Amino acid sequence: MIYFVIAVHVVVCLFLIGVVLLQQGKSADLAGAFGGQGSQTAFGPRGAANLLTKLTTWCAVIFMITSITLTVMMQKHSSTHSVLEGTKTTTSAPAKK
Repeated sequence: MIYFVIAVHVVVCLFLIGVVLLQQGKSADLAGAFGGQGSQTAFGPRGAANLLTKLTTWCAVIFMITSITLTVMMQKHSSTHSVLEGTKTTTSAPAKK
């Protein structure tokens, strides 16, 4: 089961990278190069969310869910619960004058 979640996690990660790189920036038009917003709307020229932004949102949600799932599964799979559980503790004596 862990290997399946890792495979889904890696595929979603690569897909998320591709989708983010394909998106057009908010001020990607010619007016954005000179500081203008490109239209006279209050919040800029961005309209309704298109397919790429919806895919980005869903990929991010799946990425976070698989990350949390992998963390929980690996915590249950490991026998120790602390990183420092098996280390030796040493005590130091104060310096002599």
